[in-house]
Amino acid sequence: MSTKQFALPDLGEGLTESEIVEWKVAVGDTVTLNQVIAEVETAKALVELPSPFAGVVSKLFADEGSTVQVGEPIVEFDIGGDAAPASAASAPQATPASESAADAAADGVPAQLDGQLAPAVPERQSVLVGYGPRVEGGARPTRRARSWAAEPEEPAEPAESAEPGEDAPASGAPQPEQVGELSSAHAPERPRSTPPVRKLAHDLGVDLRAVTGTGDEGLITRDDVRREADARQEASVLDAGAGTGPSAESAEAAGDAGRDVRIPIRGVRKATATAVAASAFTAPHVTEFLTVDVTAGMDLVRSLAASPEYAGKRITILTLVAKALLLAAKRTPEVNSQWDEEAQEIVQFGSVNLGIAAATGRGLIVPNIKRADALSLADLSGAIADLVGSARSGSTSPRDLTGGTLTITNVGVFGVDAGTPILNPGEAVILAMGAVRRMPWEHRGDIALREVMTLSLSFDHRLVDGEQGSRFLVDIGTILRDPGMVLTMV
Repeated sequence: MSTKQFALPDLGEGLTESEIVEWKVAVGDTVTLNQVIAEVETAKALVELPSPFAGVVSKLFADEGSTVQVGEPIVEFDIGGDAAPASAASAPQATPASESAADAAADGVPAQLDGQLAPAVPERQSVLVGYGPRVEGGARPTRRARSWAAEPEEPAEPAESAEPGEDAPASGAPQPEQVGELSSAHAPERPRSTPPVRKLAHDLGVDLRAVTGTGDEGLITRDDVRREADARQEASVLDAGAGTGPSAESAEAAGDAGRDVRIPIRGVRKATATAVAASAFTAPHVTEFLTVDVTAGMDLVRSLAASPEYAGKRITILTLVAKALLLAAKRTPEVNSQWDEEAQEIVQFGSVNLGIAAATGRGLIVPNIKRADALSLADLSGAIADLVGSARSGSTSPRDLTGGTLTITNVGVFGVDAGTPILNPGEAVILAMGAVRRMPWEHRGDIALREVMTLSLSFDHRLVDGEQGSRFLVDIGTILRDPGMVLTMV
């Protein structure tokens, strides 16, 4: 009998750490090769980790909710006889890093991951599914996040001092060899919820074990957590009003309502902050605005939605704006380019990988549709729906999050008319579409109620001149104002 440890792999996104969202196995479980053993959250997406060994889980080194550095061990297996991790040749799929690079090359964009080249793997090391070398350098977190779903009722006793060379575990605190020790038959069932919901519960001080889920198959939703928090706060107020004095628990809940909340900067929020700061202070931004009468465009959307040919297709104003942008980009190719500082070159891409900014429970992400300019309107609508759906469910693949060349952000869904969007790093332009509003507008010499939208275009002035940016924006507006004008542009 031998033991093998599995370290957190480099998932091919240029990241140095991930959070353990959920263990799919417990100590004592027998696993097979490539069986999913954990779900981890990077700054980009939720990723399932397959097992590189077949054997029995003997130790889990990290709790759910804790952040682990790439290269740190996360699980240990007891294996009969000599065993080695599956080689790249025997793995059923390529590593995300190599897959992303290959896809990027095929799509005509630089083989980069978030602005960094895919890390090289030493020849002596077997490459597992998504496995790579540890990234050296950078600050190592000294603080581990606690699980949101199950916090201890009482604080752990302070650890006794230990002699040099001895471990000094906190009394009552689970140690790595104890994690997952209870089998699923004896351990209490974990409340069904998503990572954003568990975080909300943690911030509001709600124990998910006391919440009844109203979602599918008992899934706990955000509204369920907020109702529980409101009920606790109301109960504490009633206790105080009765003159009996609040209990310790209700007093603590009432105090939490006015207490500052400190939220760790990590995951999507950390990646977004880094990206927008780098973009804002690297690319010289220019933003232009154009307010357009889109009544004819909205009529087209409504007509297509009622057409049997587009039955089941989700045709929206976003679909039309995306198609207009793709057509306009062919007339102004400078907008579909990248500034290569190292090579001192401007790279004009041969196809458009269209990014759609999506607000999710984990923060803002921008997945992209590869070669969107080659898609029909119907196919484009389906691709947008799939992209937004996977983003909101947290199942976006690393490939969909790299290699974008143009981006649309729809601030109109929040009731906003216009803004000054910040460029996605490495891209030349980003278009923000505002809300469609009915307002008095000049139409054929008279004043009439028309459907009006404001478009906001930010561009990198190193790549796009004012004339080019203005022409590109006007082309988009022309198509939305009079869709028939597209016949003059192709």
